[in-house]
Amino acid sequence: MSPILEVEDLRVGFTTEDGVVRAVDGVSFDLAAGEVLAIVGESGSGKSVTAQTLIGLTRAPNATISGSVRFHGQDLVSLGDNDLRRIRGEDIAMVFQDPMTSLNPVYRVGDQIAEMIRAHRDVSRAEARDRAVELLRSVGIPNPERRVRDYPHEFSGGMRQRVMIAMALSLEPTVLIADEPTTALDVTIQAQILRLLDDLNAQRDLAVILITHDLGVVAEVADRVVVMYAGHVVEDAAVDEIFYDPQHPYTWGLFGSLAPLDAPQHSRLPQIGGAPPSLLSLPTGCRFAPRCPHAFQACSEPPPLQARAGGAHLDRCWLDPALKSTLRDVDGRIGLRKPVAS
Repeated sequence: MSPILEVEDLRVGFTTEDGVVRAVDGVSFDLAAGEVLAIVGESGSGKSVTAQTLIGLTRAPNATISGSVRFHGQDLVSLGDNDLRRIRGEDIAMVFQDPMTSLNPVYRVGDQIAEMIRAHRDVSRAEARDRAVELLRSVGIPNPERRVRDYPHEFSGGMRQRVMIAMALSLEPTVLIADEPTTALDVTIQAQILRLLDDLNAQRDLAVILITHDLGVVAEVADRVVVMYAGHVVEDAAVDEIFYDPQHPYTWGLFGSLAPLDAPQHSRLPQIGGAPPSLLSLPTGCRFAPRCPHAFQACSEPPPLQARAGGAHLDRCWLDPALKSTLRDVDGRIGLRKPVAS
């Protein structure tokens, strides 16, 4: 399918007293209608900044943004604020990470949804309120005629997240960005939220960008996965390829942090040593090399993001593909091993 959203060489830097923070550095991907794209990586890898930049939320006097974000062929990066405001919410909506801080605590949830609708539609207050009731019902909130008059603190965490999803879907966008939509929710509510997103994706052909740390969530709903580290993409592939044939050592480290059910009792999980580099002073070569047990001489040069053997699986690593399958398997698990001699 042809993509409806095309991100090419997106770069976002923030000027600070200590220097320029290169939060996003050359990120590229595309998104088709009905596709669920998961973006994963450690905190500070640039996931949320990438998502917010797509809809112009990182524009600030100290921000420098370059590259292109094409939505149906229209470049959103070069679009003026007024034109972008018409697309934001109308065509591309976002569910933010913390619904308690995203919702205004002094306004009823129905009024907040209605405000979103009336900002883009020429409808009366009563019509907007009726639409808010329909939206709350569509996301599974019981007794929406009464709950529409409640305040955010009167909802549970899962219900507040449903309110945020209802607000994001109020104008029937074609792209939904969900930033950690299941954070701090128990597993039962998490499963309900994921089922809701999956149903909406199927019913509306909704394209979804899902930002998460939870690889279980990725396996449940994603079609394709982009792995980010230190501001750029280190791996991009279909979800099955990421889970069964990961190519980048950083991705191996992420999978190594998962506790398998058949692991020996009291066995220690593999871990990635060190910490992500400062975005103020990034390594000159491979950005993961200081933490990678497989780093060798070639890693002093930055590797390109490229496909191996002409496939669609992209990764940014100098290791030989034939060697990778040997290095990543440890007792039948995906994890990190001892360094390779240079």
